[in-house]
Amino acid sequence: MVTIPNILSLLRVPLALVFLQENPLYRALAIVLAMATDWLDGYLARRHRMTSRFGTVLDPLTDKFFVFVVLSTLIHEQRLNIWEAMAMLCRDFSVIIFGFYLALSGTLASYRFRAIWCGKITTTLQFFVLLGLTFQVPFPPFVFGSFILLGVLALGELYLDSHKLPISG
Repeated sequence: MVTIPNILSLLRVPLALVFLQENPLYRALAIVLAMATDWLDGYLARRHRMTSRFGTVLDPLTDKFFVFVVLSTLIHEQRLNIWEAMAMLCRDFSVIIFGFYLALSGTLASYRFRAIWCGKITTTLQFFVLLGLTFQVPFPPFVFGSFILLGVLALGELYLDSHKLPISG
């Protein structure tokens, strides 16, 4: 489905390739534009009722692609080590674990994924950390530890959200 939100999501793919340039300003621009398109695609989709099942899959996939390319590049350049990158992906691991839970419980097909607060906070923190790393700003270990905490909280938020009782009235 071709909509403006989906086009904005797809823009993160070439933005990831821009990050492969060694120029810190190009990299920063790619990160800022990826952050802006991530916010804008969701806003426009909700505001103008252009949400679709395709868009709810496309948006996080392009986010993950962008982050994967950036993290891989930073690991390759030794600006980030493996444990820090894995910590930054803890929310994603939680979503995968939750998906397995839904599959095993037989509710995956009927579950409607939506944005969660821990996910929004994690994404924002990821973008700021990636921006800092682009300019070689060192981050203390507790920053990466916060990604682990947010991953655990995301798993809890997903679980609690899946067990909400329907409101009768």
